[in-house]
Amino acid sequence: MTRAMRFGLGFYLASACLGAGFAQARAQAPASAPAAPNAAARGDESLPHDSHNGVVVSVKPITDTALGKEKFGKANPLPVGILPVEVFLRNDTAQPIHLDLSTVQLAVHTRGGHTQDIQWLTVPQVASAVAHPNGPSSPRPSRLPPLGLPTAGDAKADKLAAILQPLALDADIMPPDSVLHGFLFFDLNRDLSLAEDASLYVPDVSTIPSNKPLMFFEVPLSGPAKP
Repeated sequence: MTRAMRFGLGFYLASACLGAGFAQARAQAPASAPAAPNAAARGDESLPHDSHNGVVVSVKPITDTALGKEKFGKANPLPVGILPVEVFLRNDTAQPIHLDLSTVQLAVHTRGGHTQDIQWLTVPQVASAVAHPNGPSSPRPSRLPPLGLPTAGDAKADKLAAILQPLALDADIMPPDSVLHGFLFFDLNRDLSLAEDASLYVPDVSTIPSNKPLMFFEVPLSGPAKP
């Protein structure tokens, strides 16, 4: 066999092996790599946040009426002075975490140096306020449980509640290595400027099943983000 023939045969065998290896690698590779989690969906840490014990709480308040209309449509609560705060709860641990939503508050620091704690509104309360901006014709009902319930005999408010409910934060268990997010709504009595010096206060977070409490979280709505 001549030198040229040996070289040609060697080149052919090397090419064949390379081609087979490439084909095998393609066969073993997944059809498509999993997409990286969207930064916003994971609670981008450029947002104001507080973190410890493997849990991150981030906030994204909506104070612009046009943005509120884009997000909530006819159910936009900003014109009636209700502040929507998107809350991101990220659990980077290997154990589930329980959050007591009923105790989450907005701590508003007034110009007089006082702090007022505001409870979040349920979806039916927000829907009723948007549907009837001049106030209800009958006395406002008492606070309902956190999970939104239909408003009694108020078709207009019911339609708005149907828009808001899928966007609201209504889960209280964070599975391991997961992110929950949704909106909480706070009545600022038509003074949205109060949001500039307010913080989301999350006092009751614990591990499951040991029920070991974690340190509270406090996140300023306007930043700066905590390290």
